[in-house]
Amino acid sequence: MLGRIGVEAGRDAVIAHLREAARLIRRRDIVMVNGAGLGHIGGEFSIIDVLATLYLHVMNVSPDAVDNPERDRLILSKGHAAGALYTTLAAAGFIPPAQLATFMQPLSMLNGHPDRKKIAAVEANTGPLGHGLPIGVGTAIAGMLDGSPRRTFVLLGDGELQEGSNWEAMMTASQYHLANLTAIVDRNRLQQGARVADTNDLEPLADKLRAFGWEVVEVDGHDHGALVGAFGAVPAASGKPTFIIAHTIKGHPISFMSDNVAWHHKVPSAEQVATALAELKTS
Repeated sequence: MLGRIGVEAGRDAVIAHLREAARLIRRRDIVMVNGAGLGHIGGEFSIIDVLATLYLHVMNVSPDAVDNPERDRLILSKGHAAGALYTTLAAAGFIPPAQLATFMQPLSMLNGHPDRKKIAAVEANTGPLGHGLPIGVGTAIAGMLDGSPRRTFVLLGDGELQEGSNWEAMMTASQYHLANLTAIVDRNRLQQGARVADTNDLEPLADKLRAFGWEVVEVDGHDHGALVGAFGAVPAASGKPTFIIAHTIKGHPISFMSDNVAWHHKVPSAEQVATALAELKTS
């Protein structure tokens, strides 16, 4: 367990901590997926830097007070990337690292999609795409009604933005001025079987999001310093909800996996695991 690091450690120490945590999380994730024989490793690797930054630095949530009503919330809308969430939760102390060996086994707490009844740190069951942001809007409205400073973060896939429910949720968030809501899209430009642009092109995505009443920030989703800066600017002073477009690479930083659509749902061989672990020593 690496645990949380606060701003008092200094910017350089924070970034070094998050970079090392992300390396550890990726190493654990690829071993876990290989052992289970199942998983969505490519889309997991593209969001690990975002998750590590949120759980180990940004969010006000603690393993010692996981039911604190004033905690920040994270909803993983792209629930098929549950492996990235589990390995991040293990690094942050929410679940024992040894539990990762049970991923996808019968009766395991680590299902193929997150289950809030099995893991206290999971805020919502997700899997059907397009559901996480509507849940996040409701969660943010509840915080607003309570007069609470707690924040809600929702992590989505870019292919998932083809679901109309997301755009309905965006209109509602704008209508209610949910500054306490931050959505992050994993903009790796790949979905199952194809490139997003070849399926249903989202561009100009930033302009569309602004037209729906959101503040928009574009950032390198693998740059921990940039992510810290982006998350440090929410809630937005404008009172609008914030949408962070995190430009990522599916399978990052593994040479044979990066920007390769085949790794949406594929299990690495023992030889590929060894290659990835070697590359993760120096990434």
